[in-house]
Amino acid sequence: MQVIRAELPDPDQWLHMNAALAADWLVAFLQDEAIRKRRVTRVVIGLSGGVDSAVTTFLAARAFGPENVHVFRMPYRLSSQASLDHADLVVDELGLPSRTIPITGMADGYLCESEPDADGTRIGNICARCRAVILFDQSAKIGGLPLGTGNKTERFFGYYTWHADDSPPINPLGDLYKTQVWKLARELGVPEPIIAKPPTADLVKGQTDEADFGISYARADQILSRHVAGLSRARIIRDGFDPADVDLVIARVARTHWKRRLPTTAMLSDTAINEYYLRPVDYLAIPQSPESTR
Repeated sequence: MQVIRAELPDPDQWLHMNAALAADWLVAFLQDEAIRKRRVTRVVIGLSGGVDSAVTTFLAARAFGPENVHVFRMPYRLSSQASLDHADLVVDELGLPSRTIPITGMADGYLCESEPDADGTRIGNICARCRAVILFDQSAKIGGLPLGTGNKTERFFGYYTWHADDSPPINPLGDLYKTQVWKLARELGVPEPIIAKPPTADLVKGQTDEADFGISYARADQILSRHVAGLSRARIIRDGFDPADVDLVIARVARTHWKRRLPTTAMLSDTAINEYYLRPVDYLAIPQSPESTR
């Protein structure tokens, strides 16, 4: 008697991507959003030494030219030397204008003086917000725009600091899962040590994103991509995923929904900004003089 074995679906079926095509599209996206719509030709990036900021930088170098991509290393006293070394790999590979601005004095001016008992989560949030202050100020200095570096997995998991990591007005990676970012990194030629190392917030020695999550990025993306595409919990489990992993991913997305929204405005009129009065940036493609808007 012939035994017919039912094969499980391809676990990565929702994650397949033409990396070369994606790279070309994202370069065009950056040029359109910054140069055409905003008339900005220079950008600022916080270069952490991780794969997300490296990929963003490689894309920006293609879109604007390396001389117009200003990168900043912003270490805190707990940051590892490896992170700085890996950031340097990107700077050296692309020939970028770069600067190191330590944030220890900035962050500890508040922490040591007023909140010496702050835990790691609070320290991480404070550091992220200090870095955002620097990036926006440096972008104002050169007449540029800061670029975001957060990926889709982090955004759905809420694994970022609200109004810090997510604050730049343009983000080329926000619709790419982490595993897709790794694939794109190889397409772009990001140095292998950056791609191969475990992702980390770099606040405590040995800390990794995946240990914080309780699941690997590869497994999380396989489940997450199904969940946000509308597949039911039961269907995802039938695809061969552990129920505990499925529940972990679904719960993480549900409890961080608030982080993916702008501040909620109390509406008192029919022109409440971002509630009723929605005007895409496309309509602002041609800058107007002050006289023409009166």
